[in-house]
Amino acid sequence: FALLESSVFPVRYLNISKDSDLQRLLVEWDVVKSAHDAELAMSFEIQVRRTDEATTVWTEFHNVTLDKLEKPLHWTWDSDIPLECMSHAVRIRSKAEASKIWSQWSLWETVPGLDTSNRSGPLIFPKEKFLAEGSDITLCCIGRKGQTIKEFSVYPTVDVFKHTNSQVRLLTVENLSHDKGSNIQVYCYDEDGESHEAAFFVGRPPDTPKDFSCQTQDMKRVTCTWTEGETYLYGRNSPRYNLSEMSSQNMSLCEASCSKQCSCSWDIGQQRIWNVTLTVENPLGKKTATDVFDIKHRIYPTAPLQVWEDSTDTEITLHWNYEKIGIELFWQTEVLQPDGKVELHNSSDMESRHKCVTVRGLQPYTEYTARVRCGAAKHFWRWSEWSPPLPIRTKEGTPSGKLDMWREITPVLGGQNVTLFWKKTPSFQANGKIISYEVTWEKLEDGSKPESFSFSSVYNSTKIFIDNHSYRISIMAKNNVNFSLPSVLIISGAPDNSTEELKEGLVNGTDDGILISWEPRSIYDSYIIDWCNFPRLQPCDLQWKRFGPNTSSAVISSAAFVPGVRYKFRIYGSVANKASILEKKIGYLRELPPRLDPVVRKVDLTYHSVTLSWDSYLTDESEPGFLRGYHVYVSPIQGNCNLKGSKKHLLPDDSELCKYTIENPEEKRYTVEHLMPNTKYKIVVKAFTGGGETPIVNFRYIDTPYNSNMLYFVFLLVIVPTLVAAVCHWKMKWVKECCCPVIPSPNKSKVLSFKECKIDSEKVLKINDCIPDVLAMDNNDEAQKL
Repeated sequence: FALLESSVFPVRYLNISKDSDLQRLLVEWDVVKSAHDAELAMSFEIQVRRTDEATTVWTEFHNVTLDKLEKPLHWTWDSDIPLECMSHAVRIRSKAEASKIWSQWSLWETVPGLDTSNRSGPLIFPKEKFLAEGSDITLCCIGRKGQTIKEFSVYPTVDVFKHTNSQVRLLTVENLSHDKGSNIQVYCYDEDGESHEAAFFVGRPPDTPKDFSCQTQDMKRVTCTWTEGETYLYGRNSPRYNLSEMSSQNMSLCEASCSKQCSCSWDIGQQRIWNVTLTVENPLGKKTATDVFDIKHRIYPTAPLQVWEDSTDTEITLHWNYEKIGIELFWQTEVLQPDGKVELHNSSDMESRHKCVTVRGLQPYTEYTARVRCGAAKHFWRWSEWSPPLPIRTKEGTPSGKLDMWREITPVLGGQNVTLFWKKTPSFQANGKIISYEVTWEKLEDGSKPESFSFSSVYNSTKIFIDNHSYRISIMAKNNVNFSLPSVLIISGAPDNSTEELKEGLVNGTDDGILISWEPRSIYDSYIIDWCNFPRLQPCDLQWKRFGPNTSSAVISSAAFVPGVRYKFRIYGSVANKASILEKKIGYLRELPPRLDPVVRKVDLTYHSVTLSWDSYLTDESEPGFLRGYHVYVSPIQGNCNLKGSKKHLLPDDSELCKYTIENPEEKRYTVEHLMPNTKYKIVVKAFTGGGETPIVNFRYIDTPYNSNMLYFVFLLVIVPTLVAAVCHWKMKWVKECCCPVIPSPNKSKVLSFKECKIDSEKVLKINDCIPDVLAMDNNDEAQKL
């Protein structure tokens, strides 16, 4: 064992070859005979390098136990670039697993690439081949010896990684995709202009065939079908299909054809159990699918042939022929009704070649579509295709139900003109083609002979004259078989004047129509509402609708209803076919603003108010809404409006108006107060309905006058005091002397300037020191003293 630890067993033989198709190096080597004799477990370190790279490109350890047969050892290596692009070299060293010492490396054994050969021009490797979508490929272009490759490119342009020296260039294309074309083109040019190009097809390997199954229609031939997968390879590169049976794997059963679906057929012969293998192959791969079946369990019958029918007014009998195939079949008949509803009718097989089935409970004179299919009664596999659809119309029958009849009565001299209208109700079934309508009227009082008249089916109204007696009027529809049941109206002899006395109530529109409500009466068995779809036309296209005795409201809708049109409704109660008017209503689907503004005829101004008067506003049937009142808008030209008693109204330009609302549509006069004198205002009067009012565009402009009382007050407060002040200033000295005389001070008098006479520090005036102009004595006693 100690000797084994220090022993080496060098490689004595090394040979390298290459498989160009697989781009694989094949390495074969051997060690000395003593290692085989000892049946050593050995490790080999294998290195691969390329001539243009200083370091090894691959290192791998290979473990093996030798035997005494002295068989050479083998190892393969797949190159990531074509082996033709450059020379590859391999060397190996060995070590017994029990030893710690490696042998010396063998000499490099080289497989030369084409970069060492002499050629007339550049070459691209690998050669043209098929590439799987999503894979990577490295391409190279090798120039002539001593020549430099100037360009190496791929079209369509894709992301590539380039590696180059002067003579060999490499391109690596990652994640190949067919979306830029089913192939890529590679071009290479050297410095002398010599070129080479190659094409590579990008696609997918085939998928396992989908929906693969086999069946028979006539028990003579079997047909297998499947869905073809997309490979993006076409023409001679398209997938190839082969069907074979387990007992004869090498023999193709049939040749497949593919369009929307692939299929392949062959004769059954006497064989009953089949084990079929489908193989699909293209240049990128191969897949298989199998189907094992008993031919009697795979019956897919053909569609019935020569389908025809017999019919009455309520039944259809379908007939068809079918070729026998020796098994019991189950039949299914489909009947498509006019409303789209489908009915299926099943029936079992019959012995005769001629088959039939009867479908009952149908409507007279109605279009139906029928078709038939079949399937195996035992071991059901799938239904056959449907027979071609057969349109069938049942025969005519007696009309069922009654027509809906209504009337409009106009009193005339000596009687009444009665306009009759009729229409089909949902419960009325013509059961054929209506060819005429027959109207009959007879007097109730004296039992006179009825009168009648027949109208073509194109009419739905007529006018008759009756006198002032009561009449019974009826109408029937007629087809080629018979008359329908009569629809009856009783017309009272006396003209109904109560219509004029009824006040018209207002009704409102909704999203669905116009809501009508009325006061129900227990004596009536039904109610009728009539109206005109086009009230402005004559005749107005009278419409009506009936309601049950427990109804007291309804939404009347019509595609003819439009906003801004006034509709009138009359509500009748009916008992024993005699109708009496109960209420009248008027309303709009939706009210619109008035078409015109009120015409202001008179404007009265004071310094703080304006009074507007306008003409009566027209409220006839042509108006697009019911007049609800008026709005008066006022605003000074300069500044915003904040008049007392008004509400602010913003225009689209964000300017403000003062808004006054008059909710009495009969009002024709309004006074706006609290205005400022000598101020310019804009003003407008708008009528409004339940639909609002028209946009405010045109204004009337007014100027309030000066306030004379205010001028007088200003005169008193300002002018008069100013004049008084001016006069006073002008006569100030006189006023001062007059109103405020100067009082002399004795201490400041010149005549008291002497020093001789003082009493208690006060100067004393002596009479003889001054000469008065006048001397008056009030007291004689004092005068005597003086």
